[in-house]
Amino acid sequence: MINISSIKMHMYCPMKLYLKTHVDISQNNEYQLYNEIKNLKIDIQDLLQKNMRKLKKSMDLNEIETALGQNIAAYTENNIDTIKNLKLDITQEQIGEITDETYFNIKILSLKAKKAMRILDKNGMEIVEMFFPNCMYSYLMKDKQLDLVGICDKIEIIDGKYYPISFKSSKPPLKGIWDSDAIELAANAILIEEEFDTEVFVGFVKYSKIDDKRPVIMDMNLRKGLFSVLNEVKEIIINKKIPKVKINEKKCRNCEYYAICTKD
Repeated sequence: MINISSIKMHMYCPMKLYLKTHVDISQNNEYQLYNEIKNLKIDIQDLLQKNMRKLKKSMDLNEIETALGQNIAAYTENNIDTIKNLKLDITQEQIGEITDETYFNIKILSLKAKKAMRILDKNGMEIVEMFFPNCMYSYLMKDKQLDLVGICDKIEIIDGKYYPISFKSSKPPLKGIWDSDAIELAANAILIEEEFDTEVFVGFVKYSKIDDKRPVIMDMNLRKGLFSVLNEVKEIIINKKIPKVKINEKKCRNCEYYAICTKD
């Protein structure tokens, strides 16, 4: 089966997908590290939801921030130690990004919670669903007909409707979302439709750096784009077709396969 992660890699660079699939035989911990960091961020969201239930409308902003951040720093530190013990090469820059994102999210959520409790005259327990709808995290799905498998970061369920959400730690565009993020989200939408016998009309990409959740309409053009990419991925993985790519000096220099691609 084709994994959504392969679609994502193809959107970044088709040649990278080819080399990773057919040439690279070394052990690569990059994907495992990516998943460990993503799971940590999801766990932090769960802790924020749990802590919000303890908020009281009588609290001032500093008390709300303290309550929301309870146990999060210790939990994050313990998980980073676990990642290091797994011999995964997490950098100080990545650790700093996680810490900064968490601090920023607590600040923003504190302001929103304070305002909601004041306007609605309710405690945190009564408003928590406004910020954390009923959902499923890291949900594995398969579509045998499409030969596709993947894990959706988050699926929100509101009034019987399913909404796929992808978490991204990359810098967002000024408007909208990156094409690669839209294609990945469309793949998750199609898997949800098969898994739950429903229709998905809208999904969201959440850019963690700015705590912004941006909508994506699952229209026909996006779905056609997904099927086109899926066919290209199958050609590379199954038929070993060598893709043609345009060199992007800035992006290529950050790729672990740069030396192979530029070798005479």
